[in-house]
Amino acid sequence: MAVSSPRRFTRYRLTEGEVAGRRMWMVPRAGLCLSVFVLVGDPKNPNLVVLGRPSPSAPWTEIGNLEPTSLEALQEHWVLPASHLVEFESPRAAAERVVHEQLGLELLELRGPEVFSEAYPSRTNPETGNHWDLHFLFRGDWPHGRELHSPAFKELRLIDTRTVGAANLGRGHGDILMLAGYPLGARMA
Repeated sequence: MAVSSPRRFTRYRLTEGEVAGRRMWMVPRAGLCLSVFVLVGDPKNPNLVVLGRPSPSAPWTEIGNLEPTSLEALQEHWVLPASHLVEFESPRAAAERVVHEQLGLELLELRGPEVFSEAYPSRTNPETGNHWDLHFLFRGDWPHGRELHSPAFKELRLIDTRTVGAANLGRGHGDILMLAGYPLGARMA
């Protein structure tokens, strides 16, 4: 088995150095994000998933870590209920928080998580190297007979992913849907 040398294990500290004879690294210069995505569907149609257009009046800086400029840019795009984890929050607690704060549901039975990892050149500072994302995906079914509505979204719908293209999705959520096995289609209105 070939091993690249030296390995950089994901054991981070505030500064680089050694602890007990083991090398410790700083967080990657281009950043590291831990995010949770809640994929809520319809058990009768596996291609349907809840997507929403964020409401500009909702407190997105608190419920989804969206700055005002990002929120403004998303007004015509669809997004999944999602958030970065709050520091020291577990992925499941983050998913439950998203269900409550973004979908307005007290409880939703969640399956998962499925975990995906991606590294890519930083879009904001390419010279800093690769940015690293760890995605925690939870799945659930929209409660039967419950209206699709939440104050966090100006529009919330169960959408057949085969009718929406990546250009209609914000925050790279098209990539998340594809990682989760949802087929994407052409651009939708």
